Amino acid sequence: MSFGARACINLGAIQQNFQLISKKAPGARVMAVIKANAYGHGLTDVAKSLPDADCLAVARLSEAIEIRQAGIDKPIALLGGVFSADEIDQVIDLQLQICVHSEEQITWLEKQGSANIVVWAKIDTGMNRLGFRPNIAAAVIARLRNCAAVGDVRLMTHLANADDRQDSTTKTQIESFRTLASNFAGKVSIANSAGVLGWSEELEIFADIREAGRLWIRPGLALYGISPFPGQCGADLGLNPAMQFEAHLIAIKQLGKGERVGYGGSWEAQQDTLLGVVSAGYGDGYSRHIESGTPVLINGRRVPVTGRISMDLCSVDLGTGATDQVGDTVVLWGDELPVEEIAEHAGTIPYELVCGITNREKSVIEG
Repeated sequence: MSFGARACINLGAIQQNFQLISKKAPGARVMAVIKANAYGHGLTDVAKSLPDADCLAVARLSEAIEIRQAGIDKPIALLGGVFSADEIDQVIDLQLQICVHSEEQITWLEKQGSANIVVWAKIDTGMNRLGFRPNIAAAVIARLRNCAAVGDVRLMTHLANADDRQDSTTKTQIESFRTLASNFAGKVSIANSAGVLGWSEELEIFADIREAGRLWIRPGLALYGISPFPGQCGADLGLNPAMQFEAHLIAIKQLGKGERVGYGGSWEAQQDTLLGVVSAGYGDGYSRHIESGTPVLINGRRVPVTGRISMDLCSVDLGTGATDQVGDTVVLWGDELPVEEIAEHAGTIPYELVCGITNREKSVIEG
């Protein structure tokens, strides 16, 4: 038995979340986003657990290579596209789909020999990050269709503020992309997790495209049972958290009133108590920004973190008269302690916490 912090991954929960999300957009094709080691949940394990996904999406060529080396032949979309002309040869060899978001990428494709690459042209409808402005989309599409290396041209955009259901930016982006899609006969993709779960009414303007089998959604965070909306957890949306991040108590000691704990002595005991030392720190992915008072679960009850998180350890206030034992499991986040709540205590978003798991101890994969 290892006492270090580890992630326990429930693949069955991911499958259930996939089915729930699919039902939110009946008839739409699903591109399951598994970049960044499947948001910390294990790239190839998650890829194998999603047989009903129409396509898998990653950010880096290295991720696509890892998936292919695991023997997975499902379509893979490279969301970041290629970063040099040389990478196009690997795209062809691995039979990848690619996003194209820059003039340089089009030029590299124009210089490539005959192939059959599926290209998603990235349209910037308001995020102002990657992609082409809608007013030059027609010219971009024409150039791509004239490339001998390109077999199919599709369109994609990304919603900037879909996690804020009061922000009108999302509706504007949806309407802009719908206008473009009205004059395009190919496949189109728009909705991330927040788009699918929070903007279904607005997305109904794509109903005819969806019914024609041309609409694709791109869920990421929600696949893992995590809410994309501030103030809500995945369970509020009917999702099942797929990760439990846990460690163990490795020491218990008496602490007197007024004694301080950890680097800098930033936490002071207000009364005599029992201090628990836990085998988790920022070297494992338990963020140093997690503040004193953040809850962990031990033997079914919440107890607060005390003092700064160090590289390998953190400490908790077990309370006077606690009966916990060395070796007891400490849940840092999971089913009964949502990662969304822990992210608030760390001043960050749940994406960062789950993606930050370092796997010093190998994850446990279930289901």
